[in-house]
Amino acid sequence: MGKTPVNWIDDYFNNYELHKHAFKNVLYQVQTKIQKIIIIDTYNYGRCLILDNEFQSAEADEFIYHEALIHPSFILHPCIERVLIIGGGEGATLREVLRYKSVKRAVMVDIDKEMIECAKKFLPAFHTGSFGDSRLELVIEDGRKYLERTNEQFDAIVIDVNDPLEGGPSYMLFTIELYKIIVEKLTTDGILVVQSGAASITENDVFASICNTLSKVFPHVFPYVTYIPSYALQWGFVMATGNPGNLDITGEEIDDRIRSRITGDLRFYDSITHHALFNLPKYLRADINRQTRIISDKDPLTEHYPGISPHK
Repeated sequence: MGKTPVNWIDDYFNNYELHKHAFKNVLYQVQTKIQKIIIIDTYNYGRCLILDNEFQSAEADEFIYHEALIHPSFILHPCIERVLIIGGGEGATLREVLRYKSVKRAVMVDIDKEMIECAKKFLPAFHTGSFGDSRLELVIEDGRKYLERTNEQFDAIVIDVNDPLEGGPSYMLFTIELYKIIVEKLTTDGILVVQSGAASITENDVFASICNTLSKVFPHVFPYVTYIPSYALQWGFVMATGNPGNLDITGEEIDDRIRSRITGDLRFYDSITHHALFNLPKYLRADINRQTRIISDKDPLTEHYPGISPHK
């Protein structure tokens, strides 16, 4: 038997639950003006990005999260050409967007320049050189401020930001006021997709609240979930659009579009996975239907996590 690892980092879920990951070493750790960044090499999941003490991405399974975030909506859209990404600092969301041959312009807005530089240096397997793509316009700015000032319309808007941590940079990116701004920035066939937090048996208030809030702005809202091994949780996403006419396609058509539209091979997403994503369990559908909270600027979502650092 091998030697028992002595270095551990905690992944805090709530006051009553946390998970531990054994790691080999800390590659990078810094407190920027925006957030705390930690990059570690773990035994089970490879290189991991941690922001404000929350696990964000793991080398071994980030493809599940990022393919689930991008492809269900992009495949259903008739032709994605202009994309706006809010967040996505490690570059993996951008990587999946740029797989589409039809994409002519991708604007990525991230609030933390140091996160981008860190990703370029320490997370090459995540972005795979996407930051050098000529179709990219990288903007260092608060995502909400960018949305408020831009007059451009997009075929897809992707919100891939941290959970709304108390005092963090993203809690104002989940409100009904923001979603009303986004409606005006989408083309007729435009689709919004939002990473929407845990969708587990014990932690789904954020997910259900986002679903309910979006439903007050968009006529067609489609929640979906998948299990992320490194999170040890089922994770939620929500797709919203004003035009559902493009969404009724067969599994055969989904696979045909993957073959014709996308460069490279996907590891997670295909027509079978697509239908599985949207088949939510009964208890989760019931929790979403019961949810009455509308997230607003005056009553934003906020979560609190304790200060946790790698330890022995």
